[in-house]
Amino acid sequence: MDQVIWITGASSGIGAELAKQYAYRGEHLILSARRMDVLEEIKQHCTQAASVQLLPFDLTDYQAMEGVVAQAVRFHGKIDLLINNGGISQRSLIIESKFEVFEKLMAVDYLGTVALSRALLPYFIKQKQGHYAVVSSVMGKFGSPYRSGYCGAKHALHGFFDVLRMEHQKDGIHVSIVCPGFVKTPIAINAVTGDGSTLGEDDTATRKGLNVTRFCSKMIHALDQKRWEVYIGKKEKLGVYLKRISNALVHHIVIRSKVR
Repeated sequence: MDQVIWITGASSGIGAELAKQYAYRGEHLILSARRMDVLEEIKQHCTQAASVQLLPFDLTDYQAMEGVVAQAVRFHGKIDLLINNGGISQRSLIIESKFEVFEKLMAVDYLGTVALSRALLPYFIKQKQGHYAVVSSVMGKFGSPYRSGYCGAKHALHGFFDVLRMEHQKDGIHVSIVCPGFVKTPIAINAVTGDGSTLGEDDTATRKGLNVTRFCSKMIHALDQKRWEVYIGKKEKLGVYLKRISNALVHHIVIRSKVR
């Protein structure tokens, strides 16, 4: 299809699998994460690896974003689709969490994505077309214990990108917000805990989650259709619809679910 697709958080999980599937389709890819060595490994698993460019950067280095975007555009002269997938999760109760943990979650999961997307916006306007995809979560639609800061950051993404769509639909710019349920990735293993350290272990819900290959296939289909918002998962995605009926009902279901 010959699109130029830029994927952040491409070093593992959803980002790495998206890279493989888009490469198989013959798209031009730009893969980003913090570590070049890990990106090199992902590139080797992509068909037509010669059309895959690597651009490592840190989402919390907001001041560098204009330069990062300029470099990305130089690869192919344009960007058609930016998939904002970079982020971290959380596994800690509010009372046990240092304030720095909430700062880190907002810095990576919200502000980094906003900074990158804002830096790319003038290019999309100049092109008179562009597509932002944002990997949020069903936790961006309703809350769950042990994920307070993560839920807050994901809720914030919905507010920002809904407004971006309102302000720039006239410029040919599309916004798709993708809300995964539980997906079999290292997200829990890499989650931040109350003292700022990494959890280092998987959890039952993630282990029983949707296969990442199937998830990414569904996500790509939704992006091809330029869906505004899509929920992909197992029964946990029903919480999004139930909340429209009764916030209290979702509250009681989540409390009884024993999800950690």
